[in-house]
Amino acid sequence: MANDELRVEIRSSRDIVLARQHARELAQSMGFAGGEITIIAAAISEIARNILDYAHAGEILFERIQHGRKHGLSITATDGGALAPPISSEKTGSGLPGAKWLMDDFKVEAQRGKGTVVRMAKWLH
Repeated sequence: MANDELRVEIRSSRDIVLARQHARELAQSMGFAGGEITIIAAAISEIARNILDYAHAGEILFERIQHGRKHGLSITATDGGALAPPISSEKTGSGLPGAKWLMDDFKVEAQRGKGTVVRMAKWLH
């Protein structure tokens, strides 16, 4: 992982699997426990599924982050259209609210017609 970041394009269901796999590998290498790795993967599934269902394409950026003594994993999902509205995916789960509940930090920035950015982080405990 060059420069401690990795981007995964989300254009199909296979890309969701790839994003989850990369997140699991990165989280494990950072020292996250098994349960936390599962939580991170679940949040990525919710975000990536919303990208496919409502915007049809986007990307997820994974980065190692540090804030003082805290270390963690930052996940930024972007699309070109409608990741945020509606805020939940009726087809697969709880969507953005579910991802927010799973992660330590969560923020959505949406501009109609310009796209949505979801920033979330999980900190090592």
